[in-house]
Amino acid sequence: MSKLSSNDYLTLAGSFHGMHAITARLSPAPAVPNPLPASSAPSPFINRPTGLEVLESSHFRIQCFQTQTGTKFLLFTEPQQPNVDTMMKRIYELYADYVMKNPFYTVEMPIRCEKFDRGLDGFVKVRG
Repeated sequence: MSKLSSNDYLTLAGSFHGMHAITARLSPAPAVPNPLPASSAPSPFINRPTGLEVLESSHFRIQCFQTQTGTKFLLFTEPQQPNVDTMMKRIYELYADYVMKNPFYTVEMPIRCEKFDRGLDGFVKVRG
């Protein structure tokens, strides 16, 4: 099997994003918020539709993790890869620790953070 180029990954991610957005709106009925105690303020994140989370074929699996702020992380793995949810949460922790705490990072711009890259490389190499 040939390796995908970075443009191939961008095309896949863009296609997945479109499917995710469409499927988030396919809910047959709007979500009903959980009853909250009178002293707590309602959260805009309770029961909101999530959209497509996993796309799997016999050759690959795309897993989506969407943060409360709407940032999506896509992980491309083999279909039988175990503990994908745990991996996604660890990648999000690295993102929160190194990217979001970086005063020079601008949201919705490409991530250019050496500490994040090193942390992610270390995490992937340990698992590989």
